[in-house]
Amino acid sequence: MVFKSHMAQALDEARAAAARGEVPVGAVLADASGAVVAAAGNRTRELNDPTAHAEILTIRAACAAAGSERLTGYALYVTLEPCAMCAAAIAAARISRLYYGASDPKSGGVAHGARVFAHPQAHHRPEVYDGLAAPEAEAMLRDFFRDRRP
Repeated sequence: MVFKSHMAQALDEARAAAARGEVPVGAVLADASGAVVAAAGNRTRELNDPTAHAEILTIRAACAAAGSERLTGYALYVTLEPCAMCAAAIAAARISRLYYGASDPKSGGVAHGARVFAHPQAHHRPEVYDGLAAPEAEAMLRDFFRDRRP
């Protein structure tokens, strides 16, 4: 099977989130065949829900579509390093591969902070690939926060 990145669609979801006033993070989940089964951007403010991160919304939609809480063989593309909450959800869903763009030294939970997958308590450790479209994802986040600071 030939690798096909879905990061461009994740970046589109992040741009849509920014247009709604949300932190610009987007996620796309593809099944084992590479077909996109779910995509979302952050909606924490819109839904008044601190768990409405792009990854969580995408995982929920994909699980509903699959009729299962397990997404073995699936690949998640996200524009920002997942936080600890999202990393735990990725592990719980048994997602096989995680691709992310920008690193998040402040709130990340994969390569920074909690490093969820490195803990012995981690139920599952996906393959992790970082830096995919990182410059574009970083610029989007930097511009978003710059425009909101006095």
